[in-house]
Amino acid sequence: MKALKKELQSVAKVLKSLTQKTEKISKKIDKLAKAKAPKKAKARAKPKAKARPKARKKARARAKARPVKRKVARKAPARKKIKVTGSDAVLKIIKSTKKGVGTAALKQKTGFKEKKIRDTIYRLKKQRKIKSVQKGFYVAI
Repeated sequence: MKALKKELQSVAKVLKSLTQKTEKISKKIDKLAKAKAPKKAKARAKPKAKARPKARKKARARAKARPVKRKVARKAPARKKIKVTGSDAVLKIIKSTKKGVGTAALKQKTGFKEKKIRDTIYRLKKQRKIKSVQKGFYVAI
């Protein structure tokens, strides 16, 4: 019981010291806030000097005498080039012929390797964009 009482007293001391520290910090913050606030008010309080009537007339005359600046028409942003995929290139070649195209001709015209041509032909068949007339010859649907 005595040990518990001692612990509570020590906790109370710590809490007291923490409250004193927080009060000091809050006072410092208040001082800083007060110090900054008047500077802003002074900067805003300055009235602008009014132009004299003669000065206004001269300014208007100068504005009339100046040449009119024309607005330059801006160019439209350049469009990005659309990348042609391998299947698009192969499909375009197949559509260009009525009788059909062989894999050798596709390889020669596109410059793709055989594996890529086989893969694209398989994909185009699954999408039902081409069909095979004979073994190795394909026609667009």
